[in-house]
Amino acid sequence: MPLGTLEVILVDAKGLDNNDFLADMDPYVLLTLRTQEKKSNVVSGQGSAPEWNETFVFTVSDDVSELHLKIMDKDNFSADDFVGEATISLEPVFTEGGIPPTPYNVVNQDKEYRGEIKVGLRFTPEPEQNDGPSGEYGGSEEGYGGWKQSSYAEE
Repeated sequence: MPLGTLEVILVDAKGLDNNDFLADMDPYVLLTLRTQEKKSNVVSGQGSAPEWNETFVFTVSDDVSELHLKIMDKDNFSADDFVGEATISLEPVFTEGGIPPTPYNVVNQDKEYRGEIKVGLRFTPEPEQNDGPSGEYGGSEEGYGGWKQSSYAEE
């Protein structure tokens, strides 16, 4: 399992089921990578074809294989409504280093098609450190707070 940073570019969605009967829905997305969760902005007035154009960064540090997107409709006077969800396999991202913005199917609880969401992904692997133990200061290359190596050489 590669370690590093996963950048998620949430572009837009189209053909989403509008759950609001009297008005356009106000969708937002909950992005989940194992225990990390991020929330997009709520898009008002765009109904079933919202545009976010937002970027989120996740730390990949353990066995993770997919990104889960849950689309919700913000309601002011009641609980937010579930619109649909999409699950994206991350194996191609880890292999290729990235995937350009691509549409993924959005499905409801019954796995019925409810539109699509466009997401781009980029993975930046953590540099491998082969210079011994990482040490008590986190092993960063900058060596903040710790002795790294002297350029002074005895003759």
